[in-house]
This record gives sequence, structure tokens and C-alpha cells, in this order.
Amino acid sequence: MGKKYEKLVPFCHPKMLAGPFPHTVVLHGPAGVGKTTLAKKWMLDWTQDTLSKALNSALYLSCKELRRQGPCSFAELISKQCPDLPQAGPEALPPARTLLFVIDAFDELRVPSGSLIHDICGDWEKRKPVPVLLGSLLMRKLVPEAALLVTTRPGALRELRLLVDQPVFLEVEGLSEKDRREYFLKHFAEEDRGLRAFQAMRGNPALFCLGSAPAVCWAVCTCLHLQMEEGRDPALTCRTTTSLFLRFLCGQFAGPGRSAPPHLAAPLRALSVLAAEGIWARTSVFHGADLGRLGVSESDLRPFLDGHIVQADSDCEGCYAFLHLSVQQFLAAASYVLDGEEREAGDGGPGRVGDVRTLLSEEERLKNPDLTHVGHFLFGLCNEERARELEAAFGCRVSLAVRQDLLKCMSAGHGPFCSGADVREAVHRLHESQEESLVKEATAHVQEVSLHLQSPVDLAHSAFCLQHCRDLRRVSLQVEKGVFLENDRASEPDTWVERSRRDQQVLPFWVDLCSMLSANRNRIFLDISHSFLSTSSVRILCEKIASAPHNLQQVVLRNISPADAYRNFCTVFGGYETLTHLTLQENDQKNMLPILCEILKHPKCNLQYLRLVSCSATTQQWADFASSLKSNHSLTCLNLTANELQDEGAKLLYATLRHPRCFLQRLSLENCQLTGAYCKELSSALIVNPKLTHLCLAKNDLGDQGVKLLCEGLSYPESPLQTLVLFHCNITCDGCIKLSMLLHQNSSLTHLDLGLNHIGITGLKFLCEALKKPLCKLSCLWLWGCAITPASCADLASALSSNQSLITLDLGQNSLGYSGIKTLCDALKLQSCSLQKLRLKIDQADAQIQDLLKEIKESNPNLTVERDYEEPKNKRPSSHEFIF
Repeated sequence: MGKKYEKLVPFCHPKMLAGPFPHTVVLHGPAGVGKTTLAKKWMLDWTQDTLSKALNSALYLSCKELRRQGPCSFAELISKQCPDLPQAGPEALPPARTLLFVIDAFDELRVPSGSLIHDICGDWEKRKPVPVLLGSLLMRKLVPEAALLVTTRPGALRELRLLVDQPVFLEVEGLSEKDRREYFLKHFAEEDRGLRAFQAMRGNPALFCLGSAPAVCWAVCTCLHLQMEEGRDPALTCRTTTSLFLRFLCGQFAGPGRSAPPHLAAPLRALSVLAAEGIWARTSVFHGADLGRLGVSESDLRPFLDGHIVQADSDCEGCYAFLHLSVQQFLAAASYVLDGEEREAGDGGPGRVGDVRTLLSEEERLKNPDLTHVGHFLFGLCNEERARELEAAFGCRVSLAVRQDLLKCMSAGHGPFCSGADVREAVHRLHESQEESLVKEATAHVQEVSLHLQSPVDLAHSAFCLQHCRDLRRVSLQVEKGVFLENDRASEPDTWVERSRRDQQVLPFWVDLCSMLSANRNRIFLDISHSFLSTSSVRILCEKIASAPHNLQQVVLRNISPADAYRNFCTVFGGYETLTHLTLQENDQKNMLPILCEILKHPKCNLQYLRLVSCSATTQQWADFASSLKSNHSLTCLNLTANELQDEGAKLLYATLRHPRCFLQRLSLENCQLTGAYCKELSSALIVNPKLTHLCLAKNDLGDQGVKLLCEGLSYPESPLQTLVLFHCNITCDGCIKLSMLLHQNSSLTHLDLGLNHIGITGLKFLCEALKKPLCKLSCLWLWGCAITPASCADLASALSSNQSLITLDLGQNSLGYSGIKTLCDALKLQSCSLQKLRLKIDQADAQIQDLLKEIKESNPNLTVERDYEEPKNKRPSSHEFIF
């Protein structure tokens, strides 16, 4: 294994040592992958280097051992490690350029984050805690020119980066997939059995990942060999990591033709307590003397030493280490399910091990990632069948009372199924249990779930758990690339058979996941966004939707591949009577309009809201779509944002608005490449349409002429329009004057968005005059980014002093400065001011402005002043008011 990394390591190339600075190499990787073995090999190579003229020396410092040592000086530390030195001091050491310090298992120091960098010692004789001395060595305050080789697990890398200067980081990956396969073939005499066992482990990605550690690979082989000797299916044993480690543990003491030694319960209990204490203290070793306080002797440990569950630690005299971190985590989980009376007999005292709630808390898991896998194993051991296996093998009593604690933790707060990260952890735990009754209890009251499937493992775990949900009301789904491979054109052509085979293994889980739709009787909101599906997965989901009771009420399909997925889904939605809201969003959708027309014309269509984004269509297709709106009696909200509608397509929609059987109440044509050319047709439609209350024409180049034509239609008292959005429509002073004249009249308009239009000082003056008129009904006015200056604030203040209807005013992204806000402040303090929400661009560092805002708050507690920090990228400020 060392040769794989040698070309990257300065120690292995003496000519590289002539550089201007000493070398620091950090070997990092998960537990048990061979970091210490590799470090010791290079240490030996360093001392036996025949190419160097000088005699090289190396000092090995084990953090596992040193963390137990009290404060000492660096001189004392060196003397203990090198008893042959007559005295320990800088002058006693070999030349620094020939000296290598190996600091093994840095993560075992377990010091608070950032603490070492603040406590530095350069004095060889000063007594300090060992972590401080090692931190100072790493920062080159003690032996500046020595070479350093450090090993650590990934969790301590952040702390290590604060200490070392210009390090070479090398990740030790352990056994490759090819290495693991060869290991299995050597372990099993028969090749087909070896391959069968290897595929069983490969079928559990979490277990397969652990198999990069040679000790785990050996444990899996040992366990599966015994299972297959007994005629059991290795795939069932490998279904969960818990079942594998449980059967490995039991198999080391009992098997075909042999029975377990007597009196194993007490040492098992003691080991599980020590394993848990070690996990919580973040150490992998325990002292033999610790067994005594738990009621057992070191001789009682012999069966576990013979079974390779634990082993004498090579670095710490009188100490023992577990075969692998995962074995320690498994035994730590076992400590929670041992019968309560047995635990009390040898309890190590309060505070050593956290309770179940603390174990599963996100806060603790972030501080100590090793707790995550302990939690997984604990759920796995709450399976009744596994509990009985543990009892039978060791003669100990196992209590499943902890299940209630697990369920309480699952239902605490807002529940674990609302955010993607929480769901991933929750379904992993429940899948590890393989206990349907536990899953049903845990998901009984889940109404909302957000799934982010990043791998087939996520899919398998989610499918096992969520098919039992019976009360779902909202499902959000995101499927990353690589979960399904059928339509992955980026892969090599000759891998198609392999990709197809892999998908055939994954699709049954997808079927189970989709069955959660049929398991519910509630009306469901389904959101599938940013997802890489496949032809087969889309077909299965469509079949499930079609065959299940009609319970989908709102559906959002956003940025989904393959491209024909939208058409397939829409085919199912024809005649789907419970569907009221449908959003279809994708870049450059084609041929969507014909299938939508079929949905709208269906006699059972109850669609009330339709949002179609980024659709490419011909003028004839838009004509057919407009025609279908005349025959549909349910659709009231139509959002065609960012479609290439253009003036010709819009003209067809305007004609539909004039039709007496058009029931649209809210229409958005935002960013549809419109101009003022056909605003005359829209204006005439607004005169005769009795239902349209909300109209959004944002981000279209209507200009002042288009606004003038719109105002002509809106000036009729019969017009019901209440909300008009003209954000970024190239409107200047002239257009603003026309709108002001409209507001002078008895207009129904209550919400007006003129954001990102250069309305000028005169345009704003006319608007302010309109606000003073008693007939003006505006309650919300958005002037975001309209280049309003402090000079115009007097007009605004005058309008606010007399207006009795305006409750929301947005002046964000306008540089009003202290003088402008001071002018507004005088009006806002008045009790007659009706304003309830004001949005401003505020300089947080301006103390005078902060004082003004404080005055406003004290004088007018009903007014909320919002700070405008940045430009809206996808949503304009009035978006939340334009309700669909």
C-alpha cells in the first residue's frame, strides 16, 4: 500500500529535502485504513535511508498513550520516548534536518477546537499539558527544522490545519474495491462463494465503505463464511450493518459444532459500557484496570481476545483496543439495550455516557460524529429478532424499552422529516431497524416530508420507511444524478448493460417509494424539482399516480429530466378531478401546450391554477391554448412567466379575455417578450372582462405608450382590476403621469408595482398628488429602484401625511440618505399616518439614520421598517402580494 503514496511524499525522495523549509506530511483517513502502519513503515525507511550521508533518527509519539500522561516538559517527554539519550535538550538531539517526528493518532488528543493555537510553548523545560507541547511542536516552536509526519482521522483536520504550515495532505483510502474483491476470493476456498459474499457486502454501500478497513473486511468474510456454512443467505445478513456485526459477534463464540462459553454476559456488559464511555470520551482504547469497577477481571476478557473482538494495544501498556471503530460503536449501542437491572450493577457513574436523547441530538452528533453510527446501531438492535439473537448467544437480558425513547426523539420538536438532512438521518435509522412496527409508529403522524435522494442507498432507505406513511399531505422530492442510470448519456456506450442491470436493482425501491401515494387518503401536494429521473422511473410513477385513488391536489414539476417526463405526467393528469394546482417549469419545454389543452378541455378538469414557465410553442399552439381557456370553467389563475409568448401569442390571449366564458381572475405575463404594440387589445379586454382582478406585465418593454393604452381601459368604472404589476417595463415620467391621472378617478386599483422604472422627479410628484386625493384607493405601492432622490422626499412626506389608505410603501434600492429619511420621519411620526410597512435602503453604519429609525419606532409602534439589503434575483418585491 505504501508504494501508492510514496511518489507524493518528500520522505521517500531524499533529493526533495533540500527545500527552503522542513516538510510536514499529514496522513488522514477513516479508522482502520492503515494510517499508523504506513507511518511506521516510512519511519523505518527514514532511519534506514542509505542515500543520506547523515544518520537519520525518528521519534514516535502516540497520542493514544500521551493523552493519559499529565503535564510535563518537552525535555521530559523526549526522555521518556528515548531513554538512551543522556539528557533531553535541543543540543542532545541529532541534527534537526535528519530528525523525523511521527505524531500518531492526533485525533485522540480530543482538545477543544482552536485551543492549541492560543497556548504555545517554545521552552523545553516548561511544564505544560501534553497537547500543548504537541501543538507547539507542530507549529515548529520546539524543533523548527525537524520533519513531521502526522496521522489523524478526518474529524481533527480542521484543528490540525490551524497548527501546521505548508503541509502535504495525503488521504489514505485503505483497500480499493479491487483489493476487497481479491481479499474475499482468497478467504473463500470456492470462487463462486467468495463472489457471492462479496456481492452481498457490495449490496450494502455503508458496509462496503467500511470494508476499506482490512479489519472490517476480515470480520465480514469471517461472518459470511460461517453464515454460508449454515446455509444462510449472505445478502440477508448484509442487509443492514447491524445484522452483520451482530452475527459476527455471536459467531465468534458459537457456531456449528460448538457452543458459547459460559458467563459471557458480564464481560459483554462491561465491554459495552467501556465502548460507550470511549465513544463519548472520543478515545479508542481502555485500560485493563477499568474492568474492575465494572465487576469483571482481565481474565474474563480472554474469550473476547481469542475472538478478536478486542486486542492488546501495541502503543499503550496495559490497555486494550477494539478490533475496529465500528465494533466499538456496535458495542456502545448494545450498552443502551442491556436490561436496566444489569446495568446498575456495574455502572461507571453518572456523566460518562449520554442518554438516548443526547445521543441522537444533532448538536452532539456535530461535536462527535462517531455518535451517529452508534445511533444507527441502536435502532438496529431494537429489532426484536436481533435482540433475541443477542440474548441467546450471550445469556444476557436485552430490554427493548429504549424503543419508546427512540420514538420520542423521532417526534420531538417539528419532527425529522421536514428538511432534507433530517430526513436522510431519520430514514437511515429506521431502515437499520428493519422493524415495520417501529417504522409505522415513527411515521404515524408525519404529514410533510422532504426527500433529497443522493444515491441508491437514500432511495432504498426512504422507500422502506415512507411506504408506511398514512397521513402525508406534502411530499417534496429531489433526485440527484446517478440514482438512475438508464438515461445517463454521459456514460460510456459499453456500460449500458451494466447501467441497465444496476437500475433493475434500484427500481423495486422506487416502486415501494411511489406506493406512499396510494397509501394515503389525504389531498397531497407533490413537488418534484431539480431531479434526474429515467424513462422507467417516470413510467412507474405515472402508473402509481393513475392507479392510486385520486388524491393529488397540487403538483409542481420543476427542472426534471428526461424532457418527455412532463408530457407523460400531463397525460395522467387528464381527467384527474382532485388536481387543482399545476406548475410546469423547465428550460425550453416543447410540445407542452397540446397536452395541456387536452387537460383543460376534459369534462372532469378542476384545475384552478396553472403555471407554465419557459415553454416554446408555435403561434397555432398558443391559439389552441387560448381556445381551450374558453371551454374550461375552473381555471382562475394563469401564470405564463418567462414564455416566448411575444405580441402575437399575447394578442390571442387578450381576445380570450374578452370572451364571456373566460373565468380567469389572475393573469401573469411576466417576461414574455411583450411590447406596447397590442396594449390596445388588452385595454379593450379590460373594459369588458368582469372577473380579472390581478394582472402582472413585469419585465416587458411596454413603454409609456403601452401604459397610456392600459390606463384607457382601466379608467372605465366597470374594470375590476385591483393589482397591476409594471415592474421593469421601461416607464418614464410620461407613463407615470397617466397612471396618476387614473388614480385620481374612482379606480378599483389597490396594488401598484412600478419598481425598476425611471419615473423621475416629475413622475413621482404626480403620483404623490394622486395619493392625496380621497378617491385614491391604493393600499400598496412599490417604487423599488426608481432612482428616487432626497429631493423628492418632501413630496412623499406630504402624501403620507394626508393619505388614509396606503399601508405598504416600498422605497428599497433608492438612495435617500439621512436628509431624505429625516424628511419622511416627520410624516411617519404623525398619528394620522396610515402606513404599516415601509421598506428602505438603510446604511447600517450611519448612527444618525439608526437614531431616526428609533424615533419612528417610538412614535409610531404600528409601523414596521424593513431594511433592503440586496437586489431580488428571482422574485420582485411585490411577488408575495401577487397571490396565486
